[in-house]
Amino acid sequence: MFTQSTRHIDSYYARDYAGNAQGAPRERPALAGDCSVDVLVVGAGFSGLHTALRLARAGRRVAVVEASRVAWAASGRNGGQALLGWSCDMAPFERALGREGARELWESMRWAAAEVRELPPRHGFDIDYRPGSLWAAVRRSRVAMLEAARDEAAQKWGYDGLRFIPESEMPGWIGSPRYRAALYDPEAGHLDPFKLALGLAAAIERAGGVIFEQSRVLAWRETPDGYVANTQHGNVRAGTLVLACNAYIDRLDSELAARVLPVGTWQVATRRLEPELARSLLPRNSCVIDNQFVPDYFRLSPDHRLLFGGACTYLGGIPSDIGAAIRPSLERAFPQLRAVEFDYAWGGHIDISIRRTPDVGHERNRYWMQGFSGHGILPTLAAARAVADAILGETRLLSLYERIHNPRFPGGERFAAPLEALGKLWYRLRDVV
Repeated sequence: MFTQSTRHIDSYYARDYAGNAQGAPRERPALAGDCSVDVLVVGAGFSGLHTALRLARAGRRVAVVEASRVAWAASGRNGGQALLGWSCDMAPFERALGREGARELWESMRWAAAEVRELPPRHGFDIDYRPGSLWAAVRRSRVAMLEAARDEAAQKWGYDGLRFIPESEMPGWIGSPRYRAALYDPEAGHLDPFKLALGLAAAIERAGGVIFEQSRVLAWRETPDGYVANTQHGNVRAGTLVLACNAYIDRLDSELAARVLPVGTWQVATRRLEPELARSLLPRNSCVIDNQFVPDYFRLSPDHRLLFGGACTYLGGIPSDIGAAIRPSLERAFPQLRAVEFDYAWGGHIDISIRRTPDVGHERNRYWMQGFSGHGILPTLAAARAVADAILGETRLLSLYERIHNPRFPGGERFAAPLEALGKLWYRLRDVV
């Protein structure tokens, strides 16, 4: 559906990596000829990379094939917020799994929050991790939502770390009059997603796995002893197939594609701000996401830029002038940055499910992970743990995900996006009245 490239997009993350780390990310070879492995992972984003690393370290022969480059899609260009939870709230999990099952998935999310902090030093790379996130209310009528979420987390899920920040204390957290209150989560944080993905890829290779870039899987078929995946210049035979394509599943698997909708979203990075100005915007350097239906989200980079995103389109396109599209939202949040220069503006596609719940499951040694709905840094790691554990013989976590029903989008490819766009417009109107 979408054109992929031999080059990473010109995002702040890619430029920062090239300028301050080890130069441009090295190119990995395309698959040429045939090979045989225990597990084939299709897609070199977070879900595929985390799965491959866990399996390679467990001694499995693993290959990752990527249609473009490692971290080319959403995993390399997202908002960088490692938030506990999913794009939906916990209610769909509780309905599907009961309180104990939902709590087990919640505990796996807390595990993911700790694991994303520990992975980089364990494997010798850096992701510019900074602790702390804020879930902020713009409208006074939504302050109660924050307090209810804090109470539910403590009473139902055993998580009492959330701190309610009243309006009187907000200037010490966000330098903007727009926000009425917030919940602070000390176990969440923010990071450089590009560095995380590239660090995972290098760790996979050190563990004995192989990664092929520029190797789009054109088709796969089941065989008596597993699967064969076909690329333009070679084939991979594997006992187990993992589809981690997310928004780019497209025609590779029509049933999985019918359960997710690619949504365009975008963000900007300002020029470098004076350190004092940057600190005044976010005095405690927490990342922020608001609780509007289509939220704004922002954080500071290590070199004192404001990274700001929030707009999206269910029709899949990206504006020709991203900066102009996002400037009103940024200046509404921070009037003191009116007319600030944007050094970078970029977009991409996320995969949303109809209920914003993750779609994770398996059938005859074929596994899939998708539907993270724009909230993917920690959920992809939690899902990868469930899939890798199941491949290694421990199926408990995966069985929980498989009890969550993710229906097809109504209307097929032709009508799903317009219907979702109309739904989004309704909720956005509710945000402003």
